[in-house]
Amino acid sequence: MGIGDDTAANSLRLLNNHFRHTPPVTGPQGHSYISSEPRPTPTAPGLPYNADVADHIRACVTEVTADVLAVNPAPTPLPGRVEAVYTWYLDNTRTAAPAQRQRRDTIIYRQTLEHAIAMRDFKVIPPHRCPACRTFGLRWAPARRRALCTNMKCVADDGMSNTWTLARLAYEHIAARENHGRVSAT
Repeated sequence: MGIGDDTAANSLRLLNNHFRHTPPVTGPQGHSYISSEPRPTPTAPGLPYNADVADHIRACVTEVTADVLAVNPAPTPLPGRVEAVYTWYLDNTRTAAPAQRQRRDTIIYRQTLEHAIAMRDFKVIPPHRCPACRTFGLRWAPARRRALCTNMKCVADDGMSNTWTLARLAYEHIAARENHGRVSAT
Protein backbone atom coordinates (compact mmCIF):
# COMPACT_ATOMS: atom_id res chain seq x y z
CA MET A 1 0.00 0.00 0.00
CA GLY A 2 1.48 3.26 -1.03
CA ILE A 3 0.66 6.67 -2.29
CA GLY A 4 1.91 5.85 -5.79
CA ASP A 5 -0.70 3.17 -6.34
CA ASP A 6 -4.45 3.60 -6.39
CA THR A 7 -5.18 1.70 -3.17
CA ALA A 8 -7.11 4.55 -1.54
CA ALA A 9 -9.06 5.29 -4.72
CA ASN A 10 -9.88 1.61 -5.30
CA SER A 11 -11.02 1.18 -1.70
CA LEU A 12 -13.19 4.28 -1.91
CA ARG A 13 -14.65 3.05 -5.22
CA LEU A 14 -15.51 -0.31 -3.63
CA LEU A 15 -17.08 1.38 -0.64
CA ASN A 16 -19.11 3.69 -2.85
CA ASN A 17 -20.23 1.09 -5.40
CA HIS A 18 -20.82 -1.94 -3.23
CA PHE A 19 -20.81 -1.32 0.50
CA ARG A 20 -22.86 1.88 0.35
CA HIS A 21 -25.56 0.32 -1.84
CA THR A 22 -25.73 -3.09 -0.19
CA PRO A 23 -27.18 -3.02 3.33
CA PRO A 24 -25.10 -5.25 5.61
CA VAL A 25 -26.56 -8.51 6.88
CA THR A 26 -27.08 -7.93 10.58
CA GLY A 27 -29.14 -10.95 11.54
CA PRO A 28 -30.62 -14.25 10.41
CA GLN A 29 -33.35 -12.56 8.37
CA GLY A 30 -30.72 -11.64 5.75
CA HIS A 31 -29.66 -15.23 5.18
CA SER A 32 -31.21 -17.87 2.94
CA TYR A 33 -32.39 -20.29 5.63
CA ILE A 34 -35.84 -19.92 7.13
CA SER A 35 -36.17 -19.82 10.89
CA SER A 36 -39.18 -21.25 12.68
CA GLU A 37 -39.19 -18.28 15.05
CA PRO A 38 -41.55 -15.38 14.33
CA ARG A 39 -39.93 -12.28 12.86
CA PRO A 40 -40.70 -8.82 14.17
CA THR A 41 -42.74 -6.63 11.89
CA PRO A 42 -40.74 -3.60 10.80
CA THR A 43 -42.32 -0.34 11.93
CA ALA A 44 -40.51 1.75 9.35
CA PRO A 45 -38.80 0.79 6.13
CA GLY A 46 -35.02 0.60 6.24
CA LEU A 47 -32.80 2.93 4.29
CA PRO A 48 -32.04 1.74 0.77
CA TYR A 49 -28.32 2.27 1.43
CA ASN A 50 -25.81 1.91 4.24
CA ALA A 51 -25.87 5.33 5.94
CA ASP A 52 -22.68 4.66 7.93
CA VAL A 53 -20.68 4.07 4.76
CA ALA A 54 -22.24 7.12 3.08
CA ASP A 55 -21.28 9.23 6.13
CA HIS A 56 -17.75 7.79 6.06
CA ILE A 57 -17.34 8.66 2.37
CA ARG A 58 -18.69 12.18 2.94
CA ALA A 59 -16.32 12.72 5.89
CA CYS A 60 -13.31 11.55 3.86
CA VAL A 61 -14.09 13.84 0.92
CA THR A 62 -14.74 16.75 3.30
CA GLU A 63 -11.39 16.20 5.05
CA VAL A 64 -9.52 16.02 1.74
CA THR A 65 -11.27 19.14 0.44
CA ALA A 66 -10.50 21.10 3.62
CA ASP A 67 -6.83 20.12 3.45
CA VAL A 68 -6.58 21.12 -0.22
CA LEU A 69 -8.17 24.50 0.54
CA ALA A 70 -5.69 25.06 3.39
CA VAL A 71 -2.79 24.52 0.98
CA ASN A 72 -4.23 25.79 -2.29
CA PRO A 73 -6.88 28.53 -2.05
CA ALA A 74 -7.73 28.21 -5.78
CA PRO A 75 -7.88 24.47 -6.55
CA THR A 76 -9.31 22.93 -9.68
CA PRO A 77 -12.98 21.85 -9.38
CA LEU A 78 -13.73 18.66 -7.46
CA PRO A 79 -13.98 15.60 -9.71
CA GLY A 80 -17.35 14.10 -10.60
CA ARG A 81 -16.43 10.60 -9.38
CA VAL A 82 -15.76 10.15 -5.68
CA GLU A 83 -12.79 7.79 -6.22
CA ALA A 84 -11.00 10.49 -8.25
CA VAL A 85 -10.74 12.70 -5.15
CA TYR A 86 -7.26 11.36 -4.30
CA THR A 87 -5.84 12.16 -7.74
CA TRP A 88 -7.40 15.62 -7.37
CA TYR A 89 -5.81 15.88 -3.89
CA LEU A 90 -2.34 14.99 -5.21
CA ASP A 91 -2.65 17.33 -8.20
CA ASN A 92 -3.72 20.30 -6.10
CA THR A 93 -1.05 19.86 -3.42
CA ARG A 94 1.91 18.94 -5.63
CA THR A 95 3.73 22.25 -4.95
CA ALA A 96 2.97 22.33 -1.21
CA ALA A 97 5.70 22.51 1.42
CA PRO A 98 7.26 19.17 2.44
CA ALA A 99 5.44 19.13 5.79
CA GLN A 100 2.11 19.69 4.04
CA ARG A 101 2.85 16.91 1.53
CA GLN A 102 3.70 14.57 4.40
CA ARG A 103 0.38 15.51 6.04
CA ARG A 104 -1.40 14.81 2.73
CA ASP A 105 0.26 11.41 2.39
CA THR A 106 -0.61 10.56 5.99
CA ILE A 107 -4.26 11.49 5.45
CA ILE A 108 -4.45 9.37 2.29
CA TYR A 109 -2.83 6.39 4.00
CA ARG A 110 -5.03 6.71 7.10
CA GLN A 111 -8.12 6.90 4.92
CA THR A 112 -6.93 3.81 3.04
CA LEU A 113 -6.80 1.96 6.38
CA GLU A 114 -10.23 3.36 7.33
CA HIS A 115 -11.72 2.18 4.03
CA ALA A 116 -10.35 -1.32 4.60
CA ILE A 117 -11.71 -1.42 8.16
CA ALA A 118 -15.11 -0.19 6.91
CA MET A 119 -15.10 -3.19 4.53
CA ARG A 120 -14.14 -5.42 7.48
CA ASP A 121 -10.71 -6.13 5.99
CA PHE A 122 -8.74 -6.26 9.24
CA LYS A 123 -5.64 -7.83 7.68
CA VAL A 124 -4.34 -4.34 6.82
CA ILE A 125 -3.30 -3.87 10.48
CA PRO A 126 -0.78 -6.71 11.18
CA PRO A 127 1.82 -5.52 8.60
CA HIS A 128 2.39 -2.40 10.74
CA ARG A 129 4.90 -2.26 13.56
CA CYS A 130 3.72 -1.29 17.03
CA PRO A 131 4.86 2.32 17.61
CA ALA A 132 5.97 1.45 21.17
CA CYS A 133 7.77 -1.90 20.95
CA ARG A 134 8.38 -2.01 17.15
CA THR A 135 7.17 -5.63 16.84
CA PHE A 136 4.70 -6.90 14.25
CA GLY A 137 2.09 -7.86 16.82
CA LEU A 138 -0.77 -5.50 16.03
CA ARG A 139 -4.34 -6.73 15.61
CA TRP A 140 -7.54 -4.77 15.04
CA ALA A 141 -9.80 -4.50 18.09
CA PRO A 142 -13.24 -3.68 16.63
CA ALA A 143 -14.84 -2.81 19.96
CA ARG A 144 -12.12 -0.25 20.69
CA ARG A 145 -11.80 0.92 17.07
CA ARG A 146 -8.02 0.80 17.56
CA ALA A 147 -5.06 -1.41 16.77
CA LEU A 148 -4.02 -3.51 19.76
CA CYS A 149 -0.47 -4.70 20.40
CA THR A 150 -0.40 -8.39 21.30
CA ASN A 151 3.14 -8.29 22.72
CA MET A 152 2.66 -9.17 26.40
CA LYS A 153 5.55 -6.86 27.38
CA CYS A 154 4.10 -3.86 25.51
CA VAL A 155 1.75 -2.37 28.06
CA ALA A 156 0.64 1.14 28.97
CA ASP A 157 1.10 2.72 32.41
CA ASP A 158 -2.20 1.21 33.56
CA GLY A 159 -1.00 -2.33 32.75
CA MET A 160 -3.28 -2.73 29.73
CA SER A 161 -2.02 -3.53 26.23
CA ASN A 162 -1.07 -0.53 24.15
CA THR A 163 -3.60 0.50 21.52
CA TRP A 164 -3.11 2.80 18.56
CA THR A 165 -5.33 4.87 16.33
CA LEU A 166 -5.26 4.49 12.57
CA ALA A 167 -3.95 8.07 12.43
CA ARG A 168 -0.92 7.09 14.50
CA LEU A 169 -0.24 4.01 12.37
CA ALA A 170 -0.50 6.11 9.22
CA TYR A 171 1.82 8.76 10.65
CA GLU A 172 4.40 6.13 11.62
CA HIS A 173 4.16 4.44 8.21
CA ILE A 174 4.60 7.66 6.20
CA ALA A 175 7.37 8.96 8.48
CA ALA A 176 9.27 5.67 8.13
CA ARG A 177 8.86 5.77 4.36
CA GLU A 178 10.14 9.37 4.28
CA ASN A 179 13.13 8.47 6.47
CA HIS A 180 13.88 5.41 4.35
CA GLY A 181 13.82 7.62 1.24
CA ARG A 182 16.29 10.05 2.80
CA VAL A 183 18.65 7.29 3.91
CA SER A 184 18.70 5.48 0.56
CA ALA A 185 19.18 8.77 -1.33
CA THR A 186 22.47 9.48 0.43
